[in-house]
Order: sequence, then C-alpha cells, then structure tokens
Amino acid sequence: MTTILVLSGPNLGRLGTREPEVYGHATLADLEASLASSAEAVGVDIDFRQTDDEGELIRWLHAAVDARTPVVLNPAAFTHYSYGLRDAAALVTSAGLPLIEVHLSNPHSRETFRHTSVISGVATGVIAGFGADSYRLAVEQVVRIVG
Repeated sequence: MTTILVLSGPNLGRLGTREPEVYGHATLADLEASLASSAEAVGVDIDFRQTDDEGELIRWLHAAVDARTPVVLNPAAFTHYSYGLRDAAALVTSAGLPLIEVHLSNPHSRETFRHTSVISGVATGVIAGFGADSYRLAVEQVVRIVG
C-alpha cells in the first residue's frame, strides 16, 4: 500500500481556534481523522505530521526523497518566503515524486503578501480554498499520479 506524507506547517496546530472565520472550527486532529478515512477508501496510508519548525519540514522532505514517498504539503506561512523549504520541495519533484501544495483558504483572496508562493513553482500542483477538502483532493490527485 502506498504511503503519502502529509505535512502541515506553522500555526496549523491551532486550527479550530485560530481565525475560525478563515480556517473553520475543525481542529487539526479532525482534519487528520477525516483525511485518514478518505485515504483508506482510495487504498493509501497517510503519514500525517505538523510542525512550526521550518528545519523539521525540510528534514521530512529530505526523508521523503530518500524513502520515495509522495508528499502533500501545506507550507502555511513558509509559503511566502522560505527558500530553504522551496529547495527541499524541489528535491521531491526532481526525484520524480509528486508534491502537491495545499492551502485551506485561497491565498489569492486574502492579503497581498499571501499572493506569492515560492513553493508553487516547484510543486506538481496546487489546491487551495476548499478547507479540509483541499487535503482530500490533493491525496486523490497523488493517487491518480502514482497509479
């Protein structure tokens, strides 16, 4: 069975209480449980992780390359400025592995500084603005890609 590494960046551990008007009332644990259920339905395992630490996200991406594991990545605030994370994401896609960038909200309908992603240019694709469904749609796309 294929395992997909699902990574969530800074402040996503505060879902449910952080800006519920933007991110909703579901917690990260709710999102993980829902995603695990939908992933099981399409025959994949999810390795779901969250960190506020940029270096940890980079190490997880390096490990994904070494283990040949596809990735769904919500880089959160690192989206807009982390060139280190961008370079690690590029290692994933240059290894021939899918990396789907996801966002719960639509960054293009928010503050101007959120309109630029340094990750999108190296990602296989981007899914944004569908709340928790952004993650589900990304997992489904990875399944299509890896067959």
